[in-house]
Amino acid sequence: MESKPVALVTGSTSGIGVAIAQRLIREGFFVVISGRNTERGETVAAELGERGCFIQADLTRSGAPQRLIDEVVERTGKLDVLINNAAIDHVNWILETPENEIRETFEINTFAAIYCLQAAARTMSEAGGGAIINITSRLASIGVPTMSLYSASKGAILALTKAAAVELAEHNIRVNAVAPGMTRTQMFKDWLASQENPEATERDVSAAIPLGRVALPEDVAGAVAYFADPRNSYVTGTSLPVDGGYLAK
Repeated sequence: MESKPVALVTGSTSGIGVAIAQRLIREGFFVVISGRNTERGETVAAELGERGCFIQADLTRSGAPQRLIDEVVERTGKLDVLINNAAIDHVNWILETPENEIRETFEINTFAAIYCLQAAARTMSEAGGGAIINITSRLASIGVPTMSLYSASKGAILALTKAAAVELAEHNIRVNAVAPGMTRTQMFKDWLASQENPEATERDVSAAIPLGRVALPEDVAGAVAYFADPRNSYVTGTSLPVDGGYLAK
């Protein structure tokens, strides 16, 4: 295991996280996946095979991010790449959103990512460097009604990415972000199913994207693999939209 680079993907028991783990394994990494649901995590880990494992973690609990990083190092001997993917969606009008929803959104999407970055960077600095990749969103850069608080939680991580890239450069730690647009995850499918006319809704969504389709999880995983690749060691402080050209309009 020592001969393989080690990556940790948080929130990786479904959707984009699983696709990232699968891609990194194909790229030669040993991949640690984590999430709150043990049953789902162990199922995904079994599908990944001998080049992956699962560590249960609720990153909203005090000290959990540090414990997760420590266990990764204990099991694998090192940590080369952190992918901050754990997140929840939030849809509500900003004037109608109660305090508990605001706190939950930021606890998972923002604070947990910051704590994981801190813990991983401490380990990486002692080992001579590494890469941290934050999964943000196109909504970190645009305004959409009912998505204000989600946008804010991801926008904070976009700002963190740039500042941390500068601050951690002296430790040879690269920090970049991948900003997906709408992606065909189970969450997206469930949202479509809740619409009055799912087929028409999907046509409208796709029509607003220059490439004419919703992203696949594998599209996002490809961007993550680029940043994780040590051959791209001169790229830091960058946010890469994976949105079919939406932000270019």
